Amino acid sequence: MDIVRIATAGSVDDGKSTLIGRLLYETNSITQDKLEAIEKASKRRGVDYTDLSLLTDGLIAEREQGITIDVAHIYFSTPARKYIIADTPGHFEYTRNMITGASNAQVAIILIDARNGIVEQTHRHFYITQLLRIPYVIVCINKMDLVNYSESQFNQVKQQFNELFSKANYREQQLEFIPASSLYGDNISRRSEQMSWYKGPSILEFLENITWHEQETQFPARFPVQYVIRPKSDQWHDFRGFAGKLTSGVLKKGDEVVALPSQRSSVIEKIFRFEEEIDLAEAGDSVVVTLKDEIDISRGDMIVKKDQVPAGLKEISARICWLDHAPLKAGKNYLLQHGSNRVKAKVTNLFSSINVIDYQNIEGVEEIGLNEIGYITLKTARPVNADNYAANKLNGTFILIDEGSNNTVGVGFIG
Repeated sequence: MDIVRIATAGSVDDGKSTLIGRLLYETNSITQDKLEAIEKASKRRGVDYTDLSLLTDGLIAEREQGITIDVAHIYFSTPARKYIIADTPGHFEYTRNMITGASNAQVAIILIDARNGIVEQTHRHFYITQLLRIPYVIVCINKMDLVNYSESQFNQVKQQFNELFSKANYREQQLEFIPASSLYGDNISRRSEQMSWYKGPSILEFLENITWHEQETQFPARFPVQYVIRPKSDQWHDFRGFAGKLTSGVLKKGDEVVALPSQRSSVIEKIFRFEEEIDLAEAGDSVVVTLKDEIDISRGDMIVKKDQVPAGLKEISARICWLDHAPLKAGKNYLLQHGSNRVKAKVTNLFSSINVIDYQNIEGVEEIGLNEIGYITLKTARPVNADNYAANKLNGTFILIDEGSNNTVGVGFIG
């Protein structure tokens, strides 16, 4: 069964937590005891309806302040698909949480209050979907009940967002504008009778019909080795396999491949998923690969098809989202982690930071602070077998690690 990964984003009081709670409620994903607990909690808060937002705001601070702080992963399913929602914070100070929470999403849901239209945070949230090249964006114009389900108000907000989209670099993104009321369930899992003028799908109908697998398998094959399998048993005495998760593309038995960084060539002899031998592996599959030739391969190396060899990068240009309270400055050394490969890296230049409100570059910056995004260059001690993020997003990212604290301090997008 397909798994669809969704990221949500919205400003304070746009109804994001209520929307997620409504999706859980209308797909029968809430146990009876949990529902009863939410009903009691709603009465204690003095509201005359079941406050479904309480299903997702798990931290005490979130419930007290009525905001989302941490990234929560919420699971629900329908007969057709399984879903994982990364409920990400909307506040500027939690931008890093949104980027990390949305990094694997196929769909982003951006909520906009129908009364207010586009606000500053909308620009920031949409920029992040562009940065991550999320292929589908649902622009949920929420709280339509508070504007009497007005078609003209919906069209006005839609026009504002289309003007924002006109500034975008990633033009392949598919936008779907859906008017909704998460409080009353309008256009969440079924189409609303209150908005007969709207002829499009509900949110759940749209989610049930998206496709993305073809994109992942059409990228070049990238197989970072995580572990070398050498069983100490008589049955598997001569077995030597390479375990990992196929980042992108397809690998088949008989494919001519190259091991990086050694550049040694061989042919895939067998592919195993657990103890089952299979003919091919697709992006996202965790498998063990054996080769016909004895090649020295270890953790951090990469197996690729012979006609799809990436350039080993020792100088990397990238956009970086900074996650640490100590600012990023030129000349500092970090560990760069790309897949299972970890190398020493030095920041050689800071070119600019990005104003995510008007998408303009701010030139000549001396540092990049917490939650800011900028352009940098790095020099690595060894080549990194990465792709340009725009060409293959599944193999075009890295993280920076502080050697002293071992904290992850930056997320990078190559190119």
